[in-house]
Amino acid sequence: MNPDIIPNPEIFHHHTPVQLRFNDVDVLGHMNNTVYFSLYDTAKAEYFSTVQGKPIDWKNIDIVVANVNCAYISPIFFGEKIEVLTTCMSISEKSFKLLQMIRKADSLEPKSICETIMVSFDPHTQTVCEMPEVWKKQLCDFEKRDLIKKK
Repeated sequence: MNPDIIPNPEIFHHHTPVQLRFNDVDVLGHMNNTVYFSLYDTAKAEYFSTVQGKPIDWKNIDIVVANVNCAYISPIFFGEKIEVLTTCMSISEKSFKLLQMIRKADSLEPKSICETIMVSFDPHTQTVCEMPEVWKKQLCDFEKRDLIKKK
């Protein structure tokens, strides 16, 4: 992931406003690097609920994170209004790629970019499996474009 390439905000169809807590800030006065992943996870959960049109049943989860990469662009300070933007970029046979961006809400200034590979997962066998067609359809329908990689 190249942090110099800032994605166009128009590609994101899901926005999650987030609020920093005092304990999210480190001794330097900015958000601790580990908190970014928590905010990205919160936004992912909201994105999935929106895409599926219902709350996620966390006891029957069928996708897991396989890889996550985060680029820090500029610090986030306590009191800044920020939001997390989320979109699905592509779908493969057993996985899909999410792109997320934390940005300053009132100026649209990007603060961080995150790419996550999610894999379809069978919790009973504890193995990666082919992605259900319903997931593929819901993601494509929500993003209003064909995301499926052609072989």
